[in-house]
Amino acid sequence: MERIRDAFASLGSNRALIPFIVAGDPDYETSLAIARAILESGADMLEIGFPYSDPLADGPVIQAAALRSLNRGCQLPDCFRLVQDLRKETNKPLIAFTYVNPLMQYGATRFFAELAQAGGDGVIVPDVPLEEAPDLASAAEKQGIAWIPLVAPTSGENRVQAIAQQARGFVYCVSSLGVTGERSAISTQVESLVQAVKRHTNLPACVGFGVSTPDHVREIAGYADGVIVGSAYVRRIGDAASGGGDAIDMVSHFTMSLKDACRA
Repeated sequence: MERIRDAFASLGSNRALIPFIVAGDPDYETSLAIARAILESGADMLEIGFPYSDPLADGPVIQAAALRSLNRGCQLPDCFRLVQDLRKETNKPLIAFTYVNPLMQYGATRFFAELAQAGGDGVIVPDVPLEEAPDLASAAEKQGIAWIPLVAPTSGENRVQAIAQQARGFVYCVSSLGVTGERSAISTQVESLVQAVKRHTNLPACVGFGVSTPDHVREIAGYADGVIVGSAYVRRIGDAASGGGDAIDMVSHFTMSLKDACRA
């Protein structure tokens, strides 16, 4: 958790860039090289999706990436190994994105312990509602793992308050309803959502879902503390895997353009 706190504190008036990739996509070594390139190109932290066969919050681009990874045999121990391999090279925060089914099947205590041992800093579990989260959030905190919850534009003020008080690390503000995926514009509701979060916690508020371009990032950087970009990265990785270019070069240049947009 301390690495997340320190990363935000080091930004000054700038905003955090938090890319998302899927572990093992298109294979283990390539995903490790891609993660390394993203961090070296200026990302402030990295969100690592643990592939799952039924990712309810994800659109077709990330679903396809998870399937590519699973078809290459990536399992939870491989995801922890990816975190561990990255931790040998960086002190930037590494955040796991998973779903409740694999988390519970693996065992929550074991999951958080192995994530912490690998050098992970936080976890996002999008299909755990507020009412079911306290035990998992407590188990994560015991291992020094930040429980990072999601709030949506449809969350009422009381629910935003309860979620924000449960959060550690930062609060993930969902910019639009539905699943992840690139969109042409950011909802006008998200700024109000960020303001609602800030009324109830001093933790950073970061915006994700549908954030796809430097212009989106620049817009969000005007009111949020960080920006999460997922499908736009994963699409580039998928294009490269299909012969559409060099993944390392593509994600490196994309990261630099987004990081420029995060500057105050």
